[in-house]
Amino acid sequence: MNSPRDELVPNAMRARRLHVDTYQEPVVYMREDCVVCRSEGFAAQARVQIDFAGRRVVATLNVVHGDWLAVGDAGLSESAWGALLPTEGATLIISQAPALDSLSHVRAKIYGHRLDPDALGAVIADVALGRYSDIHLAAFITACAGDRLDVDETIALTKAMIGVGERLDWGRERVVDKHCVGGLPGNRTTLLVVPIVAACGLVMPKTSSRAITSPAGTADTMEVLAPVELSTAAVRRVVEQTGACIVWGGSVGLSPADDILIRVERPLDLDSEGQLVASVLSKKAAAGSTHVLVDLPVGPTAKVRSIEAGQALGRRLVEVGTAIGLRVALRFTDGMQPVGRGIGPALEARDVLAVLRGAPDAPQDLRERALRLAADILELGGAAQSGHGSALAQQVLADGRAWEKFQAICEAQGGMRAIPAAAHRLEITAARSGQVRAVDNRVLARAAKLAGAPRAPAAGVEVHVRLGEAVRVGQPLFTLHAQAPGELDYAQRFVASRPPIFAISESA
Repeated sequence: MNSPRDELVPNAMRARRLHVDTYQEPVVYMREDCVVCRSEGFAAQARVQIDFAGRRVVATLNVVHGDWLAVGDAGLSESAWGALLPTEGATLIISQAPALDSLSHVRAKIYGHRLDPDALGAVIADVALGRYSDIHLAAFITACAGDRLDVDETIALTKAMIGVGERLDWGRERVVDKHCVGGLPGNRTTLLVVPIVAACGLVMPKTSSRAITSPAGTADTMEVLAPVELSTAAVRRVVEQTGACIVWGGSVGLSPADDILIRVERPLDLDSEGQLVASVLSKKAAAGSTHVLVDLPVGPTAKVRSIEAGQALGRRLVEVGTAIGLRVALRFTDGMQPVGRGIGPALEARDVLAVLRGAPDAPQDLRERALRLAADILELGGAAQSGHGSALAQQVLADGRAWEKFQAICEAQGGMRAIPAAAHRLEITAARSGQVRAVDNRVLARAAKLAGAPRAPAAGVEVHVRLGEAVRVGQPLFTLHAQAPGELDYAQRFVASRPPIFAISESA
């Protein structure tokens, strides 16, 4: 119960936890006939400011009709409740959200105008403060999609993202990192590269993203094996102990605006070039990296469709990196087919452990790709002379030092976990005999997502064949993994409705 004094506070309402998941967007629910709604002229989808005990959040208003919420109660979504941390029935102060002057810049971009550093800085500052609703965020993301950000705008966006978060300093001349631009299912090389490189004495504090448009991000896969939501202090401790980490960047607050944008990019299935570059490099710079290797898989159904497009993206990565003080190196890799056998967090984690442990049935393509990237980083970071990185990387993986380092990283991050298995599986078989000529990576990734990945860690796709391999009619091509029978059926119906994911010639 509120005290009489509390009830005299203007715009005061009682906090009610509704246990509603609004996908990280703060939402408040209020009755249409409540005093605050009437006095402030609040309407549905209005942006309101909520204050409690020195904490503040800007939330989207949903107006309630009916008696399930009492007059004077403000029902909070889980995101809003977590931001404010009130007690049930505590007094909240509800007011109009501050005017969003930066939205004028978003509108200008929608109409095709260039944005200068001040404009982009204002937008990103408001994004980081949580002042943009998901509708506003979607407008900004869409306005910048495609090729609508030039190099100068991308540099300004990157600097703005760095400026609103923390920035780590490791006190070293060289701190290495890697990133893959994505678009290739199962390409989980980071979990192999990091322990190889760290075992050779280089510092590699790897902050990774969760999935944006893929069935698994690096953080999703690592989370199957060890905790990834670490504080900045915990990240420092892990890196000091082991020389490396593999954590979710969103928990560290190094580029908070980017994490907010990613939350909306995921359902929009948008990942534009300028925002991709700004996202990647802002986090690398914020994590204290000095030398970064970028993996660019190229293939007709990968994110980068041609070598020409890859070179253009690479030039922008290098140019923007130089502008913010990063040395960026590029590696173009084969993007014609999935890497490894697993697509989805748990299935990819299983592949990673097989390679680290030197299992005879470990996917060799994943192993070789990781070794090639590790070799580049060892040379980039000065741990190996030019041309000698490959031999060093192979030695460290073969003699078990990489596996020991990975275990040490997992233990430092909170302890190694067992890999879960899916409750439901369905094999998809070849409709004809012949030779595998092509793989549609995008459709295969979509099938894994419809099966429940990455939300259900054990869900995804297990691939059984490779390009050029001879298959016979009825032979398993891939297996769908799901935690729920409905999701398995959903994924199966999607696969059945599409042209064959694996194109098979009539004869081998």
